Amino acid sequence: MHSNPQPYYSLKQLVLYFLKLGTTGFGGPVALVGYMHRDLVEQKKWITEDDYKEGLALAQLAPGPLAAQLAIYLGYVKYRITGATLAGLAFVLPSFVMVVLLGMAYLHYGGLPWMQAVFYGISASVIGIIAFSSYKLTNKSIGRNVWLWIIFAAAAALTIITKTENIWFFIGAGIFYWLIKAPPKFKSTLNTAILLPMVFLQVLTLDIANEKLWKIFLFFVKAGAFVFGSGLAIVPFLYGGVVKEFAWLNEQQFLDAVAVAMITPGPVVITVGFIGYLVAGFPGAAVAALATFLPCYLFTILPAPYFKKYGKNPAIKAFVEGVTAAAIGAIAGAVIILGQRSLIDIPTIIIAAITVLALWKIKKLKEPYIILIAAVTGLLIKNNLFN
Repeated sequence: MHSNPQPYYSLKQLVLYFLKLGTTGFGGPVALVGYMHRDLVEQKKWITEDDYKEGLALAQLAPGPLAAQLAIYLGYVKYRITGATLAGLAFVLPSFVMVVLLGMAYLHYGGLPWMQAVFYGISASVIGIIAFSSYKLTNKSIGRNVWLWIIFAAAAALTIITKTENIWFFIGAGIFYWLIKAPPKFKSTLNTAILLPMVFLQVLTLDIANEKLWKIFLFFVKAGAFVFGSGLAIVPFLYGGVVKEFAWLNEQQFLDAVAVAMITPGPVVITVGFIGYLVAGFPGAAVAALATFLPCYLFTILPAPYFKKYGKNPAIKAFVEGVTAAAIGAIAGAVIILGQRSLIDIPTIIIAAITVLALWKIKKLKEPYIILIAAVTGLLIKNNLFN
């Protein structure tokens, strides 16, 4: 028996883990990122703390959904392109199937009248899950470092004020902390992180045909390439295009699409599959999902070798730590914004508080059980059974 700090894990084990997380992982990007740390770093010890931090920093630097990018990167750590591809697919596929089925039911039954009641309870509980995950992530990654706390607080404040996440702030935070902690010469790794999105922007300026699927593809590629951080950030972008520019959906349909994303496990961004289905059936769902996740896949696997190769360099490590602090600060800010939208009265505040208390006190409590109880509670409250 050798004492390798990183136990062996097979590609099959990795894929099955992400399939399970994609099927049962509620709570959006903040919670999902927290689950990956808890499961893969703390419990299974398949991934080192350094690899996880590098993956989180790269996911925050590159455009696209945070949790999916981190899953792709963690798949890349040991099994390279194959691991990255299969981990990403396994993570996204379960929720894609669920939103397509919900899209079929939605069109067939002319809407989801029970959705508001279910969403009422679930969204409050999700805030509790996200808040607890954010607390654990902050505690683990920032510790007592004053400079990292300053970056964290600035990122949280910026996110709350602007209601979005700023790539230039993350890069600036990385450079700021690098200058403080490891001032020697800075190599060209950072240039890659900055230049890759710029190259992609040029490709996306092309105006392609009027055909609906092409329009869907082009719009959702832009959504995947332009939006940084979390599912929270993509919602305003989708609203601007889907409702305002193209008028593919009305206001209520769009709100229902966001609600569907919140009550299904996996990445919140999978709402694009539901939207695509409403616009153009299954082909629309498939094209929208592929287009949204393609940029994040490319922006994760292309710079990954450089992160792996140069990640231990003191300057790069300092840069990564600065970006990570900013990323976690932005996540904390997102918790505040989501909380303002979801905790709208006394019952929702109580549901969120009980969720946090339950996760804190009952260590092995599974999130899907909390979500289920919250959904039933929401239905009971909205049907006046508690009045």
